[in-house]
Amino acid sequence: MIQATQSPLEIINARVPGYKDLQMLSINQEGIIEQILPMDTVGMQSNATLLNITGDWISLGGVDLQINGALGLAFPDLRTENADLLEKITQYLWNVGVDGFLPTLVTTSVENIQRSLAVIANFSEKQTLGGKSAAKILGVHLEGPFLNFHKRGAHPAEYLLPLTIEEVKRVLGDYAHIVKVITLAPELDPSGEVIPYLRSLGITVSLGHSQATAIEGQRAFELGATMVTHAFNAMPPLHHRQPGLLGAAITNPDVMCGFIADGEHVSPTMLQILLRASDGEKGLFLVSDALAPLGLLDGVYPWDSRQIEVKNGTARLPDGTLSGTTLPLLVGVQNLVKWEICNVESAILLATNAPRQAIGLPGIIPAQTANLLRWHWDEQTKELSWQRL
Repeated sequence: MIQATQSPLEIINARVPGYKDLQMLSINQEGIIEQILPMDTVGMQSNATLLNITGDWISLGGVDLQINGALGLAFPDLRTENADLLEKITQYLWNVGVDGFLPTLVTTSVENIQRSLAVIANFSEKQTLGGKSAAKILGVHLEGPFLNFHKRGAHPAEYLLPLTIEEVKRVLGDYAHIVKVITLAPELDPSGEVIPYLRSLGITVSLGHSQATAIEGQRAFELGATMVTHAFNAMPPLHHRQPGLLGAAITNPDVMCGFIADGEHVSPTMLQILLRASDGEKGLFLVSDALAPLGLLDGVYPWDSRQIEVKNGTARLPDGTLSGTTLPLLVGVQNLVKWEICNVESAILLATNAPRQAIGLPGIIPAQTANLLRWHWDEQTKELSWQRL
């Protein structure tokens, strides 16, 4: 975070994703972006401190809309006794380039969901970013428990629930106001009542862990669903005669798909196809889908009543079922560039502007707090690195 200073700061010769040519960012004494203007149209303030970044990229920090835990804590295991770990997690995420995130609660008992929502709600009320190096909780992502049994993946079957308004009310309880996104399988509600109900509460509906056909998916989008959870994973594959949920999503300009770029959840080749078919970052955003061992070494860790083994940042159940990753969000940005799937600008947008757009937040524009990352592309090593300003 750029702290308040006695004089304005002007960052010059910057590349800003979404802007053409080199830009100047003018930041006032309170650490707020006042202007983003092309270099050839501006004059420098006489009292401003200059920072020439010589063509490096400047962006906001990342926003992670699907992250299941970190530093050994799974968010469904939150309780009053371990709530202090949330502070450490927000600081850790800030240090790995994340400005904001949605703690994600995977399928568990209603009691566990309610308990975790209560802890997060209490923490969020007290959390401020003023002068603090910490990622902000932007709401909660409920990934379940309204999922298709046959596409549940690592979600425990005993806690899956039927998709009805009554069950949704029971799960949300008094905490609908902090739930930002809910992942559900739309084919579980042939009445079509639940999605409009969730939208009336201001909750973004994402489709996932689903066997929905293209027709069922399109109907859900018409009812108000606007996202798809971890594209390709836990849904029917793309097929030339049966496009399925993902096919319906890719061809709908009003729908955004989250995806994981760890090289395990989805082949880099399929990610390239996805980006080409989805008009790049306009219809996609990166997520980490990181599990509780994020920030810890590889090894065996508890996961609800089971165990997962983490090797090289990939987590699996004992039977080999892929359950998630332990790689931070911005590693996905670096992977996309390393795999030559997209250019630096598009890769940065996928982790910074695009997820903000998916939940109705602005990208990098004036009047925002200058929580900025500086990205450097090394032409010799072909590596993309970043640091906080």
